[in-house]
Amino acid sequence: MERRCTGSEVKGVSTGTTILAAIYDGGVVIGSDSRASIGGEYVSSKTINKVIQVHDRIFCCMSGSLADAQAVTKAAKFQLSFHRFMERPPLVIAAATIMKELCYKNKEDLQAGFITAGWDHRHGPQVYVVSLGGMLVSQPVTIGGSGSTYIYGYVDAKYKPNMSREECLQFATNALALAMGRDNVSGGVAHLAVISETGVEHVVVPGNKLPRFNHE
Repeated sequence: MERRCTGSEVKGVSTGTTILAAIYDGGVVIGSDSRASIGGEYVSSKTINKVIQVHDRIFCCMSGSLADAQAVTKAAKFQLSFHRFMERPPLVIAAATIMKELCYKNKEDLQAGFITAGWDHRHGPQVYVVSLGGMLVSQPVTIGGSGSTYIYGYVDAKYKPNMSREECLQFATNALALAMGRDNVSGGVAHLAVISETGVEHVVVPGNKLPRFNHE
């Protein structure tokens, strides 16, 4: 029987969501939808940006409780800010490890998971998953959130190593569009960031410009 959250049982704003990141030849694309919901039933916002810049070329996507996710990303950005006193910017793995430690140390209280992606001078483009509880895994492509259950087949079939920037951006846009078309708590617009050695490009695809895969 489905359990409904009411009153004080709702913890912050829960982001029923779709998030993803994928490595291409020379960079990485990270993206998400923009819808936030409470209790998985009430859409509280259609314009949440879940792609958060934690350093110059390091971004993260968040899923789960929005309040918890925002607290973790704020703490991670604070710790990474100390790297401005060093000669080189932080590594992507350093940012992912900070988030892992924050999630692990507070695993009894937090209800949030993250994808951390970016580019650094030592390892190039990278994608890391920081799951609920603080597990850290490196992957070439990953998806998360409630909408991810609808696109595992698409991601397995369509992702290819060493894709071009344009191919990877289209792959990510298609995956988000498919999830947003099926998951009732994913939607709004697609927020994407393309990260490489040359810099960062932000891409926003409005809902009415997303690819359609049916006749509705």
